[in-house]
Amino acid sequence: MDITTAKYIISSPTVGGCPKPDRAEYAFIGRSNVGKSSLINMLTNQSKLAKTSNTPGKTQLINHFLINNSFYIVDLPGYGFAKVSQKTRATWEKMIEDYLKERTNLVTVFVLIDSRHEPQKIDLEFLRKLGEWGVPFNVIFTKADKSSQRDAAKNARYFVEAMKKEWEFIPRSFMTSAVKFLGRKEIIAYIDELNQEFVLPEEAPKG
Repeated sequence: MDITTAKYIISSPTVGGCPKPDRAEYAFIGRSNVGKSSLINMLTNQSKLAKTSNTPGKTQLINHFLINNSFYIVDLPGYGFAKVSQKTRATWEKMIEDYLKERTNLVTVFVLIDSRHEPQKIDLEFLRKLGEWGVPFNVIFTKADKSSQRDAAKNARYFVEAMKKEWEFIPRSFMTSAVKFLGRKEIIAYIDELNQEFVLPEEAPKG
């Protein structure tokens, strides 16, 4: 599979405003300024699909993009460093939690981790929440072009080792660079693999 079409559909302030859950959906989330929008643009090969900014907190809603007229990519607000009021942050956190818990067609959440840094507590805590909520996830290490290949690989290894202290099963992870298109082929192939296995909840066979 390759991504040939990517179309913006809607930005929703609540999970109730999202499109009908009638096809597979893949959400992307990470700390503010981790390179999420740039990664989505790289995967879809459209430089202006997701809005990029040097200012953390640019994404503030649940943004749906229809890919190849067959599945959704979802751009979620980042967590962490956005300079917003406590009230606004609480609103974002509830919106994200409701979406992750209630979106029945969500196949996996791609959690983005900055490969330039050693394991951050905030990222590990977010993965812990996903585990508590029973939400499947994969890890994408970003900005591999911003440091040496050796350092990026080392930090990714440290992160996986930190996960092993709490997780029995370590999900698949990917090393990426939005600038060099590193990891694009692997992530798209993985999404295609998951699409082949996807069954709408209401169509799932009864045990």
